[in-house]
Amino acid sequence: MNYPHTDLPPSPISGVRAIELVAGSEPLLQAFFDANPEYFLIIQGEPAAPTEAHEEIHGELPTGWSFTKKWVIGYVEPNGSLIAMANLVSDILAPGVWNVSTFIVATERHGTGEAQLLYRSLERWAMANGAKWLRLGFVRGNARGERFWESAGYVQTRLRHGVEFGAQTNTLRVMFKPLAGGTLEEYLSLVPRDRPEVPNAL
Repeated sequence: MNYPHTDLPPSPISGVRAIELVAGSEPLLQAFFDANPEYFLIIQGEPAAPTEAHEEIHGELPTGWSFTKKWVIGYVEPNGSLIAMANLVSDILAPGVWNVSTFIVATERHGTGEAQLLYRSLERWAMANGAKWLRLGFVRGNARGERFWESAGYVQTRLRHGVEFGAQTNTLRVMFKPLAGGTLEEYLSLVPRDRPEVPNAL
């Protein structure tokens, strides 16, 4: 099912605007990744590769996965630099299920409350565009990430072991959040790969 997408989420931060990061945006995104290595040190044990931005923008989903659009969104200051970025995929695996693939806020803005503001804006925008469920996976042991996503209302559905990112092998916590009510079992009927008993599915 296709939904009438609104353009982009409005920025909740004064002076900052949301843009879509597309072909040609790689230098801007790579500069942001290079300036904020903490995310990559946590998930892959090393800073962002020189091709990281290109992969973020152009990387394809696994063969056979259904979806309507991959959104790579940047939040830009008046000086043209990014303060945050998000990668979401709409209608992934089932209509109404959206995946939060990446969400990074500049380290210097941690503790300001802006990450929560940006995330809530993204969530409202996704709902306005047909999202009924959100899912994500993040590295277990990332204490800041665990606090953030749990406080945002996400619940774990399964663990994925032996997931390789760069120089590091991780265990991922796969989580979901209902946006329009509904139970875990209803969600798992739509996305059976997120069931705890399924072998190490993506």
